[in-house]
Amino acid sequence: MPDLFSKLRRPGVAAAVLSVASLMFSGCTTTTAQSSATAAEKKQELDAAADATLSKLYQSSSQAKQLVERARGVLVFPGVLSASFIVGAQHGTGVLRVGGSDTGYYSITGGSIGLQAGAQSKAMVVLFMTDGALAKFRASSGWTVGADATVAVANVGVNGSIDTYTAQQPIVGFVLNNGGLMAGVSVDGSKISPLLL
Repeated sequence: MPDLFSKLRRPGVAAAVLSVASLMFSGCTTTTAQSSATAAEKKQELDAAADATLSKLYQSSSQAKQLVERARGVLVFPGVLSASFIVGAQHGTGVLRVGGSDTGYYSITGGSIGLQAGAQSKAMVVLFMTDGALAKFRASSGWTVGADATVAVANVGVNGSIDTYTAQQPIVGFVLNNGGLMAGVSVDGSKISPLLL
């Protein structure tokens, strides 16, 4: 039986092996088309996605739009990707808007332990309803939900109304997926950090 290494020395076989290897490793690269975009393009893409997320939120609840208008700051994460297999992780990027203007970009990360497997994408909107809550968030270099502050995740009724208790909290959160607003979701343990774009 001929030695495998002597077969690999043949030019045709060696070229085929190199081609297959390059295809395999090209799928493992961390460089994507998005990562080659300029900072301005990334910001523009994130801003457009944030607008779409807020529009979807308003369709789910007219009262949510009133809360957003009253908020001192609105932090929108249009796409938070969660993946898990016993141990889960999530990651996404978002934009903070104060007075209708973009004032900063942030990343969100988190982990969980559970029996679910799979991946899903969701959007998260965090409303800072008081000047104090917004100031504390902006002064932090890393802010963990549940440790640094409590985010009251809104439960929306059938008619689109938000329970009064939640609407009166200093920080209110909404979580959406493709089907609309998600109920009974906890965002505790999520870490939000400033992002340089």
